[in-house]
Amino acid sequence: MMKKVAILGGGVAGLSAAHELIERGYQVTVYEYKNIPGGKARSMPFAGSGKDGRRDLPGEHGFRLFPRFYRHVIDTLKRIPYGEGTVYDNLEEVTRLDLATYTAPLLPLLAKIQFTLADFKVVLKDLFDSRLGLSMADMEQYADKLWQVMTSCEQRIQEEYNLIDWWTFIQAQEQSEAFQKIFAGFTKTLVACQSKVANTMTVGPVAVQMTLDITTPGTSFVRLLNGPTNDRWIYPWLTYLQDKGLEYRLTAKVESIDCEDGVIRSATISENGHTYQAEADYFIAAFPVEVMAGFVSEPMIQADPSLEGIVKLKDCVAWMNGIQYYLKEDVTMTHGHVIYLDAPWSLTSVSQKQFWPGVNLSDYGDGEVKGILSVDISDWESPGILYGKPAMECTAEEIKEEVWAQMKKSLNVDGEVILEDDVLHSWFLDPDIHFENPHSVVNMEPLLINKVGTWELRPEAYTAIPNLFLASDYVRTNTNLATMEGANEAARRAVNAILQKDGFSANDMCEIWEMYKFDLAGFDVLSPWRKHDQHRYDKGLPWDGKLL
Repeated sequence: MMKKVAILGGGVAGLSAAHELIERGYQVTVYEYKNIPGGKARSMPFAGSGKDGRRDLPGEHGFRLFPRFYRHVIDTLKRIPYGEGTVYDNLEEVTRLDLATYTAPLLPLLAKIQFTLADFKVVLKDLFDSRLGLSMADMEQYADKLWQVMTSCEQRIQEEYNLIDWWTFIQAQEQSEAFQKIFAGFTKTLVACQSKVANTMTVGPVAVQMTLDITTPGTSFVRLLNGPTNDRWIYPWLTYLQDKGLEYRLTAKVESIDCEDGVIRSATISENGHTYQAEADYFIAAFPVEVMAGFVSEPMIQADPSLEGIVKLKDCVAWMNGIQYYLKEDVTMTHGHVIYLDAPWSLTSVSQKQFWPGVNLSDYGDGEVKGILSVDISDWESPGILYGKPAMECTAEEIKEEVWAQMKKSLNVDGEVILEDDVLHSWFLDPDIHFENPHSVVNMEPLLINKVGTWELRPEAYTAIPNLFLASDYVRTNTNLATMEGANEAARRAVNAILQKDGFSANDMCEIWEMYKFDLAGFDVLSPWRKHDQHRYDKGLPWDGKLL
């Protein structure tokens, strides 16, 4: 008989686990609290904006991006039918990455480098351009620290660099202000946290990988979907799985996970005013860490003491949420992302319409919208430039005004005017930002931060409770980053643990890739350095970067 699996949470992790299980013959039910599938990856309608039969304008929790080093989630996209192809075909390559400051026009960086001398000259000029204030000594220092990450053995990275914050590792305190802003400050746009908080075990490999991807000729280092996330990914995914037998229940709130005698007996679910017990052979908890922490009970900790680490991890979160500006005229800016280096709220934006060639925005809203500027706010704790308050103390209207002002100050420089007030049609703030009263702003979906020393708190995808498994970005993974990629890999690990229990062969297991190997042209040319460093680490010696 088919074994039953209850998946608690219907975001990327829950859907990824369901995908792998359904294709292997399991009977799967997903319980999702929200009325829209997809979790943090979802898009949602700007309710009430559609007029005269048009669709509501599309909103996002934050724009979706797919870096070149993603492997797990990309593999899944290639296995979801879409038209005559797959969802993977809905990815559009980004060709630019621009830096915006208060003092100089947009500084373009190529995100996709071709095999031409001209492009390489642009890259070199951009990297050393004096407008950023970087010196040759700054670049050499950063290159030295990236080389240290690349040539360190895995054990040193996991055991030593887990205990060092990124700011300390790159010796930012001893470097220039430009160095601190660019090389230490990028962590806020990457993982929504200060470089003095995030551990080098996480930040270092990602910094190296993205640097290598940006400077590797021929392909883009990042891709975007060619339409609203749910239209181009989540709904086709859900349809595919439901056609294969998946039961996906929306507005199904998990009230408790009931553990007795070291086994999960059921999950209590409330749905449409009715409460019931969901029973299954296996349970996969696919909640984010701050939600899962509320379900970890004393009987569960008694059965598996490592689960207590989840409770401690619940405070290791920060805010990273999106706001969309709907424009009367499309303002392209650049074919990719703009990072606002001087904006106190650590903004990143994408001019969306250029990547949506098949989307007619006149079919949405009142028919007057011609462009969408999608912005991620990564720092909710620093004072803004208009009201002198952090975002988490602002009203929705103040957030909208503040972000707009920070972008204008960064874009309209030296007489150039890119963003004007009269182009703004309307705006939409991520509904996960709740305004409970004038002095309290609550984020319903914060982002996990891999703080210094937290690796030991993070559990494996399997637990000592024989029918409980964990699929979320706080689980130990090779990806080691709170992303869709990390969630997908965690789901694969949870499914593999179930398959192993049920006697499946190695050939039936979900594929899991190693990450951040820094191969050059497909060859692992750095292994001699890593072996040398392993010998030094075994002897208690520091990294020296030599090859003997």
